[in-house]
Amino acid sequence: MPTILLAEDEPQTAQLIEFKLKQAGFEVAHATDGESALTLAAATQPVLIILDGLMPVMDGFEVLRRLKESPRFQRIPVIMLTARSRDKDVVSGLELGAADYMVKPFSPSELVARVRKILGPAADKEASPATR
Repeated sequence: MPTILLAEDEPQTAQLIEFKLKQAGFEVAHATDGESALTLAAATQPVLIILDGLMPVMDGFEVLRRLKESPRFQRIPVIMLTARSRDKDVVSGLELGAADYMVKPFSPSELVARVRKILGPAADKEASPATR
């Protein structure tokens, strides 16, 4: 089962996203701050990272920059999921290498659909048939 790293410091939002991803057949590793997200990425080698833009210790934009600078992580797709909705924030996230950018509030079903689109057919093959 593919693992997705979720970096989100708001407990209710994290629980909702984790529930929807597990329902869709994914394993979820959860970090509550940017520094922990980098550590967990190294430990779990996720197939995709969902990254909040506003987190303690290190914000999501800095985490994204560090991920994309590292040969070990640069090919892992990242979805920025953040309340930062200004055009310059969206452009910055995409220019730093995010595969997608979603603004909060968001639709959990849309997030799962975007995850599946980014991961492509491999996600469907690896996800449990009972959850599709």
